[in-house]
Amino acid sequence: MNEWKNLDELKSFQTLKNESHPVDLTKVMAGEAGAGRVAAYQVPMAAGLIYSYAAKQVDDGVLNGLKALAEEAQLAGKFEELYNGAVINTGEKRLVLHQLTRGQLGNAVIADGTDKRSFYTKQQEKIAAFASKVHGGEIVNEKGEKFTTVCQIGIGGSDLGPRAMYLAMENWARKNNAFRMEAKFISNVDPDDAAAVLASLDASRTIFILVSKSGTTLETLTNEAFVKDALKNAGLDASKHMIAVTSETSPLAKSSDYLAAFFMDDYIGGRYSSTSAVGGAVLSLAFGPEIFDRFLKGAAEEDRLATEKDPLKNPAMLDALIGVYERNILGYPATAVLPYSQALSRFPAHLQQLDMESNGKSVNRRGEPVDYPTGPIIFGEPGTNGQHSFYQLLHQGTDIIPLQFIGFVNNQAETDVVIQDSTSQQKLCANVAAQMVAFACGKQDENRNKHFAGNRPSSIIIGEKLTPEALGALLSHFENKVMFQGFLWNLNSFDQEGVQLGKVLAKRVLAHETDGALKAFSDLLKI
Repeated sequence: MNEWKNLDELKSFQTLKNESHPVDLTKVMAGEAGAGRVAAYQVPMAAGLIYSYAAKQVDDGVLNGLKALAEEAQLAGKFEELYNGAVINTGEKRLVLHQLTRGQLGNAVIADGTDKRSFYTKQQEKIAAFASKVHGGEIVNEKGEKFTTVCQIGIGGSDLGPRAMYLAMENWARKNNAFRMEAKFISNVDPDDAAAVLASLDASRTIFILVSKSGTTLETLTNEAFVKDALKNAGLDASKHMIAVTSETSPLAKSSDYLAAFFMDDYIGGRYSSTSAVGGAVLSLAFGPEIFDRFLKGAAEEDRLATEKDPLKNPAMLDALIGVYERNILGYPATAVLPYSQALSRFPAHLQQLDMESNGKSVNRRGEPVDYPTGPIIFGEPGTNGQHSFYQLLHQGTDIIPLQFIGFVNNQAETDVVIQDSTSQQKLCANVAAQMVAFACGKQDENRNKHFAGNRPSSIIIGEKLTPEALGALLSHFENKVMFQGFLWNLNSFDQEGVQLGKVLAKRVLAHETDGALKAFSDLLKI
């Protein structure tokens, strides 16, 4: 039976804290020693990816301590509980089933009288059939014209993940004859967002996807009304241009306002929903159901690796353990996610929600305060843009911030140019290699302004090319990393009460039920 204990109650954590010493990267990463370390400190991932942690401040002693921590914290057993259908989301008394959208890891999971794997595959099949009819011209607009654009209306996990996945695959799909429809996204309740997106598309040839599990999300319903008003003003019947992704019990489920409805459930949190109907509808329409299926297969393959009990063979668990070592023993406050791939331009924003909404908690699964830091601050931008933005602080600032690089040997476009004896892709890869060594080894200089202390830890996930399978594996890796870290911190990583208070107060403002500072700020904003 698995025990849910706080991190500081684990003997292996106290041993690690008292006896471990961070590796001096300026020494172990220098010269031939560094080359040997790079070869030794890596673990295979799904879809041909590799997780390299050579530039982390760990050695065999620390790794042994982390293995002991993983065993005492029963990480593998807790994941097994989760994928076999235990009520892991204690705050909302729910199962956690996002891995089930892409494969069966353990026993059949029955909930609400339904085999949930069958439920998810049925929704995927319905989406695939709908997308194929749209692409084949069986479902058309009122003039009999094919739809050319899909626009998703949603916020939070209904926007960040699907948008990041779409952008990650857009250029690959164009190159590989898999681009079916352009995708747009409306998320912010700011009317400038919806207005700008609507101005950029032909509404008469656009299918709009309304994504709201409850059917009551204020920002999403407001933007839906904005879109419906625009369609009406253009002389278009909104019900022939809109589909819904929602729960079976929501008011949207059987509404005549939509061409079709596809279902999700309460067992998949918004930030974990890219492999459910939330991502499935927009990605299948944009690229075709077969490409979405390849994305799911990459995620499923990485999920299977996450069931491995040995952390040194389990990239997500190892990444999680090293992250907790950095956060709770070395005291580092943040993590920078740095993809050297323009296709992953919105991936850091998705991971920001995934990590900070999941593990940004100060009480444990029983609602008791914890006495240690939990989730780090997550931020990032693609390289090399970030190098000319915030890397100054990363290299020479007073805080040490661990770095998570992502890089690929080849670009998606398969086109390039040679300038000064090297291609653009070679220059990109040269930059990420140089940055990792610069952060680790630093540079001695008598001029303190030019001195780099080094010992700035980083890891990198490397692949040949960002394909649908590689993207699925990347997504799964970080979802599982966040899950394992939540287990270690004894948190419920699957609710998000922190987003609720502001919503409640906003409703009070709109109802003019305010006093004190809330009324004063409302008056300043002329609400």
